[in-house]
Amino acid sequence: MIIEVASSPSKEDLKTISEGIQSFNQQHMHDDVVFEPDTKFAVFARDEEGNVQGGIRAVAFWDYCLIELLWLSESTRGQRVGSRLMDAAENFAREKGFSHMRTETLSFQARPFYEKCGYRVYGELADHPKGHTTYCLVKDL
Repeated sequence: MIIEVASSPSKEDLKTISEGIQSFNQQHMHDDVVFEPDTKFAVFARDEEGNVQGGIRAVAFWDYCLIELLWLSESTRGQRVGSRLMDAAENFAREKGFSHMRTETLSFQARPFYEKCGYRVYGELADHPKGHTTYCLVKDL
């Protein structure tokens, strides 16, 4: 067996891994769990010139949506742009039939924001990365 690290893996190799874990998972999951291709989406906040000033990158599968990234430019913070982005992402997830949203944030990032949006902490990793805490949050839609 040859072990290889690939910094630019092929789509075909990534698909093989995804299909392999889906096949394994189907043997252990309830029949009501839907196995579909991942739903990848983004929500953008653009200024009048069309420049991205903030956004969310997300992926959804099974019955939940995972917010991978949320970013706001300095000039948009404190203007409810983040709340509007979250509302749009959550509404999209609901329309697609997902029932939960999950995300992670660091102690110097957005935990209070997520909690204000109705998320609750279900786990944390102290001193990860060094000197900070990672919080795992979830919200029922």
